[in-house]
Amino acid sequence: MHEGHEQMFRRRFFISTLLSIPVLLYSEMLQEWLGFSVPAFPGSEWVNPVFAFIVFAYGGIPFLQMAVPELKDRSPGMMTLISMAISVAFVYSLATVVFPAQSAFFWELVTLIDIMLLGHWIEMRSVRRASSAVDELAKLMPDTAERITDGGDTEEVPVGELSEGDLVLVRPGASVPADGIVEEGDSDVEESMITGESKPVSKEPGDKVIGGTINGDGSLRVRVGATGEETTLAGIMRLVEEAQQSKSKTQVLADRAAGWLFYVALGAAVVTAIAWTLAVSFSATVIERVVTVLVIACPHALGLAIPLVVAINTSLAARNGMLVRDRIAMEEARNLDAIIFDKTGTLTEGEHGVVNMATVDGVNEDDALALAAAVESDSEHMIARAIHEAANERDLTVPDATDFEAIKGRGVRANVVVSGFAGGSVDSSDGGDEVYVGGPNLLTRLDSEVPGHLQRFADEAGQNAQTVVYLVREGELIAAFAMADVIREESYRVVDALHELGIEVAMLTGDSQDVANAVANELGIDTVFAEVLPGDKDKKVQELQDQGKLVGMVGDGVNDAPALTRADVGIAIGSGTDVAVQSADVILVQNNPMDVVRLVKLSKASYRKMQENIIWAAGYNVLALPLAAGILAPVGILLSPAVGALLMSLSTVIVAINAQLLRRVDLSLPDLRGMTPPTDAQIAD
Repeated sequence: MHEGHEQMFRRRFFISTLLSIPVLLYSEMLQEWLGFSVPAFPGSEWVNPVFAFIVFAYGGIPFLQMAVPELKDRSPGMMTLISMAISVAFVYSLATVVFPAQSAFFWELVTLIDIMLLGHWIEMRSVRRASSAVDELAKLMPDTAERITDGGDTEEVPVGELSEGDLVLVRPGASVPADGIVEEGDSDVEESMITGESKPVSKEPGDKVIGGTINGDGSLRVRVGATGEETTLAGIMRLVEEAQQSKSKTQVLADRAAGWLFYVALGAAVVTAIAWTLAVSFSATVIERVVTVLVIACPHALGLAIPLVVAINTSLAARNGMLVRDRIAMEEARNLDAIIFDKTGTLTEGEHGVVNMATVDGVNEDDALALAAAVESDSEHMIARAIHEAANERDLTVPDATDFEAIKGRGVRANVVVSGFAGGSVDSSDGGDEVYVGGPNLLTRLDSEVPGHLQRFADEAGQNAQTVVYLVREGELIAAFAMADVIREESYRVVDALHELGIEVAMLTGDSQDVANAVANELGIDTVFAEVLPGDKDKKVQELQDQGKLVGMVGDGVNDAPALTRADVGIAIGSGTDVAVQSADVILVQNNPMDVVRLVKLSKASYRKMQENIIWAAGYNVLALPLAAGILAPVGILLSPAVGALLMSLSTVIVAINAQLLRRVDLSLPDLRGMTPPTDAQIAD
């Protein structure tokens, strides 16, 4: 829509401007001002009326057409004022042809229309550029896909013909045609346009991929899970469109101001007409003053002030992985007094990791970790995954294990070949050592004695709300591992950055009080809600609201739905493959709590731009209306309709430029000592 309007205003501006040249050349007033003359010819007196009529009929008709809905809705605004101004000037100027008067407004009329067309062209061009996020997202989806047939061959089909369950081949450098699961292949996929994260994401069998993302150097076979309107990209596009079409509180205020300005303009025009009639009697001068008042009062800049900021804000947010469903919530984010984070999966990784370990004399940590990983090789338990991850991080060689057995409620056991292992008692020709991994209940069953330094290690881990698992070889306890839900590296920076913004940070979790306190103390969190059942999370949000605080809630958008709905600003995090989160106001595509800070900073910057634009637009009218009415006429200062139109358009240009400066807002976070610098924020095109 904006592109069509942009082209229409552009075309009419250039044609109307060309048609205005003869009117300007044959204007006696301009000839006198600029000291030039043009040759007269039979009928030259009709140049101005004829060309002015054409410009009015061609260039002015869009404003008249757009004023009709305002009048039908009984909500006069910008188009009504423009239409009134050019109609009054046109009718009066034609009247001077039939009833000769001191002056006509032909040149003022055509220049007024030209400037109005130029202003609207600039407006539509700016809004269209700012609203390009949806178009850019749409371009990400390829037109065709390579579907793998039952016989193993490939066939090129339109993306629209893909169905759930189809297997597609994604070649290196190609776009992923639909959401799905990788069944075969390894590659790095560029997801920056979807998530805002510039670093390619490694994909292997079992990983999810998003339609529209770009495959790297590897080849992937993907089982289609969603197509068409069900894909992540389609959901993002819907959210961006909804956000761009919705109105914030500030937009509503600007719309009301435009309506008020119509009545102010009418009142000012009436007062101006009466005052000038009493002063100089009714004449062309009175009409000129009235027309000038109506032109100056036109709320063109006011109509652009908020929508353009909203469009740029939405585009910029989408570029940085923030999808805004509710404009009012986005605006309210700047005023948040407290933000509650769900702990697991938001402030923490959501998976256990090995955070510390201790061994007996004669056994080094790498050997103990490799031995534990061997025992846990066939287990899918989160502790097993944590031990394997720790071993992989150290690039350890894990020995072979046989006769795996899970001991319910206690741990696991296996026979492990430990030839070459420090303290190993058998060689590889034997069946291996009997090795156990488990918690305190395992030690009770095995009646194993805990060495003093390992007991002190376990006690300290318990005080830090960490889980301890033990490694037992041939009945001898040789190592202990402290396990914890690992705190995200970003969480430290997020809490500090929110404190710098004057926002209280709270944490909500179903974990024990000890675990919650340990995480809170580590991060410097202000308020802790522990041992909270999922159904009671919204009550904790209400507790802070009852204290008079504006509260934001950050959760996964599923388990935290009641709390997200209860909060003044509900923020769903880690929902990159499920953007249709109905309970949240803002959706963060990346599973990254740092974007919460970016959201607050963008909200503050956007609101500041809205305020600045309203001041520029409305302040201009407040100052210019008295001048248009002729309050300084006694000292020789009068504004003509054309000058009024020029000044009004300059106000519009200033508002448009000021809104564009929002693209330069710094959404990066401060570096903290000992922390990796944050990923650079993305700017809007």
